[in-house]
Amino acid sequence: MLKRVSLVATLALCSVYAEQIRSIRFEGLLHLSPTIAQEMVGLEPGSTLDMRKIDEAIKKFYAQGYFEDIWVEEKNGELIFHFKEKPLIAQVEVLGYLENKKEELPLILGLKKGDIFDEQAVQRAKEKIKQKARSEGYFDTVVEVDTQKVGENSLKLTFVVNKGEKIIIDQLTLCGAKVFDKDQIEEVIANKERNKLFGWMIGFDSGELKLDQLPYDAARIKNLYLTKGYLDVEVSDPLLRADFDIYRAKLRYHIQEGKPYKVSSVDIELLKPVMDKKRLLEEIHLQPGKRFNIEKMRKDIKRLRRLLADKGYAYVRIVPDYIKDEKHHTVKIRYLIDPGQKVYIHNVIISGNQRTLDRVIRREVYLAPGDVYSYTDLVESKNALRRTGFFSDVRIEERRVGPNQLDLLVNVKEMPTGSIMIGGGYSSYEGFIINASINDKNIFGSGINGNFQIDFSSKSLRFNLGIQNPRVFDSDYSLGFNAYNSRFEYYDYTQDRKGASLSVGHRFNRHLSGTLTYAYEQNELTDVNYDNVYFQEGKYTKSALIPALSFDNTDDYYIPRHGVAAYASVEYAGIGGDEKYIKSYLKAAYYYGLEDMIDYDLILRLKGRVGYVYDNGYLPVFEKFYLGGLRSLRGYQTASLSPKDSEGRLIGGKYMFSTSLEASIPMMSNNPNMRLTFFVDYGGVGEDSFTQITRSGAGMALEWISPMGPLQLVFAKALNAKSDDRTSDFEFSIGSRF
Repeated sequence: MLKRVSLVATLALCSVYAEQIRSIRFEGLLHLSPTIAQEMVGLEPGSTLDMRKIDEAIKKFYAQGYFEDIWVEEKNGELIFHFKEKPLIAQVEVLGYLENKKEELPLILGLKKGDIFDEQAVQRAKEKIKQKARSEGYFDTVVEVDTQKVGENSLKLTFVVNKGEKIIIDQLTLCGAKVFDKDQIEEVIANKERNKLFGWMIGFDSGELKLDQLPYDAARIKNLYLTKGYLDVEVSDPLLRADFDIYRAKLRYHIQEGKPYKVSSVDIELLKPVMDKKRLLEEIHLQPGKRFNIEKMRKDIKRLRRLLADKGYAYVRIVPDYIKDEKHHTVKIRYLIDPGQKVYIHNVIISGNQRTLDRVIRREVYLAPGDVYSYTDLVESKNALRRTGFFSDVRIEERRVGPNQLDLLVNVKEMPTGSIMIGGGYSSYEGFIINASINDKNIFGSGINGNFQIDFSSKSLRFNLGIQNPRVFDSDYSLGFNAYNSRFEYYDYTQDRKGASLSVGHRFNRHLSGTLTYAYEQNELTDVNYDNVYFQEGKYTKSALIPALSFDNTDDYYIPRHGVAAYASVEYAGIGGDEKYIKSYLKAAYYYGLEDMIDYDLILRLKGRVGYVYDNGYLPVFEKFYLGGLRSLRGYQTASLSPKDSEGRLIGGKYMFSTSLEASIPMMSNNPNMRLTFFVDYGGVGEDSFTQITRSGAGMALEWISPMGPLQLVFAKALNAKSDDRTSDFEFSIGSRF
């Protein structure tokens, strides 16, 4: 007969009988294995029943946090441990506040599906919800929890949240502020006074209290004064008076400004003579005679740290010290620099790459085991990896493994680089364009770029096959081959074009490379409207050499935020063949991200291109320059702008330029790869000058790094179109770099 034995009764039994344990059995055990449970009990079959050990074992089991109830039975020498485990959380749901932040809930609550239900953990989750609400300015938040059994041993948790009310700051008082007015101070603090007229509108100060930021606002005000040299400024703690009946508050600071200070001298003290002091002083911009500015001093420290880090001193410590002369309101600045030991790279560890070969990644990392640490090399390695276009994210972490050694942990997140695509686009001249392509920038993870493409429209048929290895045998040499065949019905003639090219290149340094291309083409003009010097039916061959230079120090392939990308080439046609001309071409783009300055991911882009072609014997019309379309002047049809002959036919120009100014912003804060870009284009083309024909256009474009490749939807307006210009209000493309 089974009996549930109390500890007291068993102890009494054990005191009378020295009962031996024949066997030990565990019932209802799920989270622990019987082997581990046996070790925790501390008793073996054949040993004497010891109630103290059983009591200790029960305490150990409870400490695991898995069990709701534990009891022990003895039956004919068999010791039976019974366990009732706590239920598992099968589902967590939040209704009301936070219900749209499902991905963030596990972090906010500290609970997730599969966790063991625990009342204390639920109470902590309720408090975390309230803390989150307070951080966003909500008060009197109410959280109720409903538990629902959904299985034999599982529960559904539902948090019903009334987020409460926001407190509005309807008055901000800055006692003693004279140097800065309220608007200037409110630009740097998080808690602002509500705009009396437009506080309800997005973009105006709502006055909502941000309680988590309140302790930092006084420091922000003080920092503002320090940028203007007010070293003696004192800012009180915030004085907040809140009326919880109407959820309104008044906020007040007391400010003692003092007088501004000028820098009287700047000095550097190196604890070890690792670099010439004069060289370090060259990095200091906050010079004697200038008004003290805390932000300029921080930038000086950053420059000093980077300069020393580029010499291998990865753990340099720089402590600024300044001595005030309160009588004359001057300050002496001294930078105490402890460079520490020179640091070397111990190992470079690659992770995150499922497809890309390790060697393809390593060849873009400019630091190798045994190298002296360099901060610039570290940053440029990250940029080089992002410029490949293989990765959506690149992180390089430093892990110290000794007093003078560190490991570089290169973690990459791969993005799709290959696609099989059937799609299309639309051009106002060509109509709908249908294309099919197979391309991969990173074939089998080798870094080799290959593509095959067919485009078809009512005006054109294009075929292209190309392959390029940018680093032959991981060297600085490149090799590429391209073959193409196309037919295009221009406004005044039809061109059939067949050709191939072979390119060899060499990378001179991290950012500069050169190529030499040989191109051979056969061109045939048919359906010419009128026969004259510009439009002569027949076949023509081109044999050309094209030396080119390219420079690229941008920080990303698809959406660069910093850097310059430039390309210059000279095409010499006339090495045999019919066509004889010299065409020079230059294009460049400058990218500047403002996020560090304004805390918003705004990217400014300045792009331009310029070309000139010299007639060296025979210059066919299709080798001259035309403007219009996505790549040159948006708002006008592709290749629709050029000089015309007496019959009104486009004959191309020898001179061409175009410029674009763009401002790009993210459309969604959680998806920086979908952006909205506003642009203004201006360009010119001519037979005798760059400005013979000038046009401009403006508009906006939707840019998206989609699974099929970069997508652009362009809405443009021609600003100064003439009556006979061919304009285009909408175009889109898939699969080209922005």
